[in-house]
Amino acid sequence: MSHGIKTTTNETILEVTIDRPKANAIDRAASVRLNEVFSAFRDDPQLRVAIVTGAGERFFCAGWDLKAAAAGEESDEDWGVGGFGGLNYPRNLDKPLIAAVNGIACGGGFEIVLGTDIIVMEEHARFALPEINVGVLADAGTIKLPRRIPYHIAVEFLMTGRWMDAPEAKHWGLANHVVPAGQSLAKAREIAQQLAAGPPLLFPAIKQLVRHTEMVAEHQAFELHDSLDAVQRVIRSEDLKEGARAFTEKRKPVWKGK
Repeated sequence: MSHGIKTTTNETILEVTIDRPKANAIDRAASVRLNEVFSAFRDDPQLRVAIVTGAGERFFCAGWDLKAAAAGEESDEDWGVGGFGGLNYPRNLDKPLIAAVNGIACGGGFEIVLGTDIIVMEEHARFALPEINVGVLADAGTIKLPRRIPYHIAVEFLMTGRWMDAPEAKHWGLANHVVPAGQSLAKAREIAQQLAAGPPLLFPAIKQLVRHTEMVAEHQAFELHDSLDAVQRVIRSEDLKEGARAFTEKRKPVWKGK
C-alpha cells in the first residue's frame, strides 16, 4: 500500500509526493513507507536525484497526523530506519535531495524539509515548529535548525512556535529559491535535471565530506577528507580524468560514474 505516498520516475530523477488530504499529515504507516521509498532511492544505481513535495496548494506537510495520535499512536513509535518521514537521520543517503515546498511545512513536515539539500519554496509557503504549544520536543528540528541558521533565531523559533514566511526563510538561508505559487515543482525539476547531468561520484563525496566535517576543526576535517571512501573514489576515478580531457578539448564531459 502507498499510504498516501506517491512516486514517479523520470529517467534518473525520482519524485515523491505526500498526498494525504487535507494537510498531508503523516502517520506511522506513511512514515514507514517514506523510509522504504528513500531507502530504495539510495540503493538504486539508476536514480540520481530525488524531489519531495506535497499534493495540493496549501500544505507541503503538516507533520504528525494528530488524528492517528488521538487514536493511540505514540510519539515514540518506530517511524522507520531514518526516523519520522525518512529524512531525520537517513542511513548513508548520499544522493541529492530537493524539497519543492508548495505550502505550509510545519512540525515534522518542516523537519523533512531540513533533511533535504536544496529547498525551493513558494512565496505563500510558511515554516513552523509548533510542537512547543502541545508540549512535544521537536527533536530533529532542535538538532538541525541551529546548524542551519543563527543560534538566537533558531532558539526563538523553537521556543515560541512562531511562523516564518518565505522572505524571512530566504533571508536566513533556509530557502535557496522563492518562486511564485505553483512553480516550486518546475524549479525543483530544473535543478534536478542539472544535478542529474553532473558527475555522479561527486555528490556522495560532497555529502559525506560535509556530514563528517560539519562540527570539527579545519585541520581535522582535512584528515577526515583523506579517510572517506567517497572522496577516494573521486580521486581515483576515470571521471576525474575525463573531466580534464573534456576541458582541454572544449567539449562536455561524458560521465561514467567510475
